[in-house]
Amino acid sequence: MIFVIQVNYCFRDYKYLSRRNTHTMTEDQVKYFQTHFKEISSVDHIDLEKYAHDETEDLKFPPHIVIKPKSVEQISAIMRFCNSEKIPVTPAGARTGLSGGALPVKGGVLMSMEKFNKIISIDENNHQITTEPGVITQDLQEAVKEKGLFYPPDPASKGSCFIGGNVSENSGGPKAVKYGVTADYVLNLEVVLPNGEIIWTGANVLKNATGYNLTQLIVGSEGTLGIITKIVLKLIPHPTHDLLMLVPFYDAAVACEAVAAIFKAGITPSGLEFMERDALTWTLKYIPDIQLKVKDNHAAHLLIEVDGFEEDVLMRSCEKISEVLEQFETDEILFAESQAQKDSLWEVRRKVGEAVKAHSIYKEEDTVVPRYELPQLLTGVKLIGEKYGFKSVCYGHAGDGNLHVNIIKGELSDEQWNNELPKAIREIFQLTIKLGGTISGEHGIGYVQKNYMDIPFSKTSLSLMENIKKLFDPHGILNPGKIFSDKK
Repeated sequence: MIFVIQVNYCFRDYKYLSRRNTHTMTEDQVKYFQTHFKEISSVDHIDLEKYAHDETEDLKFPPHIVIKPKSVEQISAIMRFCNSEKIPVTPAGARTGLSGGALPVKGGVLMSMEKFNKIISIDENNHQITTEPGVITQDLQEAVKEKGLFYPPDPASKGSCFIGGNVSENSGGPKAVKYGVTADYVLNLEVVLPNGEIIWTGANVLKNATGYNLTQLIVGSEGTLGIITKIVLKLIPHPTHDLLMLVPFYDAAVACEAVAAIFKAGITPSGLEFMERDALTWTLKYIPDIQLKVKDNHAAHLLIEVDGFEEDVLMRSCEKISEVLEQFETDEILFAESQAQKDSLWEVRRKVGEAVKAHSIYKEEDTVVPRYELPQLLTGVKLIGEKYGFKSVCYGHAGDGNLHVNIIKGELSDEQWNNELPKAIREIFQLTIKLGGTISGEHGIGYVQKNYMDIPFSKTSLSLMENIKKLFDPHGILNPGKIFSDKK
């Protein structure tokens, strides 16, 4: 007898996707989990609805069963059974992702890592932290800050995302421009493989030339090779001072030009963010408690932060940045005068994605190019928008060339949105590659970008990646339907 969840309804504004090519679980398979993992499994309608989505557009794929393990031994046992029965398993963290990485597109088991929420130890002597993957990133940052230590990667969702998801997606954030991304801080990982085996990928050391780097292979693999159960991260001393300025520009492309000029002057900010006019004004409407004047002729803003251990050095850096900006047409620069004002400006930047999502149906593309090419990318995106009739709202981590392109549905018909827009996205990605960039800087490929992987990679490169996946996961059960296109 076959046990299949029938889905013929919608919740809120979400759309449920068809279950074609989706695994079906037998009653016996479901009963196995309910018998052997009764306390941590659920087929409750509310749970299936809750774990059917992440923050990617309006997509929903309900799993057949939700399991919330509490130990690595439970995960190992679950994976052994699923591997033998060829049941799909989708690992999920806080489900804040934007590429559909946590969507159980093939049904089966949704494995939530939310119970793995403990910081195991903070090693002050070696500047390291060992943590479970379900710890909220901001909680981890605050815990090490109390020891005078710093974990820099800080995605916009740091107040809700899990550190395990950050590792799986190789997350970045505003401070990546100076301090690097998640991969630069991961030393070692405990991982459960699809067949249930438990391994450590490396060693808790800063240098390691011992064989292939399995640790970095798992980082950014989007939950397709193994399930992360412990993470060892390196830490650095926490900066004691920071200064922040907001710079209005009359031309968005000119704002992008100014980015490279700042670095050419020998300055490396700890944050250099770009916000197009609509990104800023929509966000200020979304969080009305923050008062910030945006003039009619302001086309874009740069948010620039410097940090370090000597305030007078930072002041000189700000003066030098101001001198560089004199080469460009800007309005009056706002210097944050208090911690409260700094916090408000950063809150505006971090809430842009939520504000755009609340304003309209949209698709977000996570492009990245060498920062000198940023003006060309922005200009090209706007020209492609004119060609296909869509409006875009752009913002992102300008300091490392990472531009988030939010395509707004607006007046586009469903036919244009579903059939013409993919052609426009392909042109945006082709432009990105032409400029020396790639199609994702920090959001990952997941479900929504997988059909564009032929743009940055040759058939040979893709074949190598697919063979790595097969070596780890011969039955293709772990986070299936991600990264690699179904079109062959």
